[in-house]
Amino acid sequence: MNTQTGGIQQLLQAEKKAREKIEEARKGKQRRLKQAKQEAAAEIEAFKLEREREFKAHEARILGSRTDSEKLVQEETRQRLSELSGSVRQNKEQAIRRLLTLLFDVQPRLHENFSRGKM
Repeated sequence: MNTQTGGIQQLLQAEKKAREKIEEARKGKQRRLKQAKQEAAAEIEAFKLEREREFKAHEARILGSRTDSEKLVQEETRQRLSELSGSVRQNKEQAIRRLLTLLFDVQPRLHENFSRGKM
């Protein structure tokens, strides 16, 4: 009986060791999975930051050229307004005189559709 009890005890101990090894393997697997997740998250974050940096550089390049275009248009507009203001100053007096002449130099005459026979 002693040998049977000893054999059973050995089997129980072997089973216990096997359970411990399985549990240890599971914990190791969980640690590796957790570490892999952390490494993947770090890689994703690094990739995301790199793409964001590239996007910002591209955006700055495009918006920079847009800003240059806006400055060019504003300068052309400013120059054109300056030319028009100069033209107005130069021709203002002559235009006023022409308007006043047309306004005060009225020559009364009958309309072409008016006929004396209908009266």
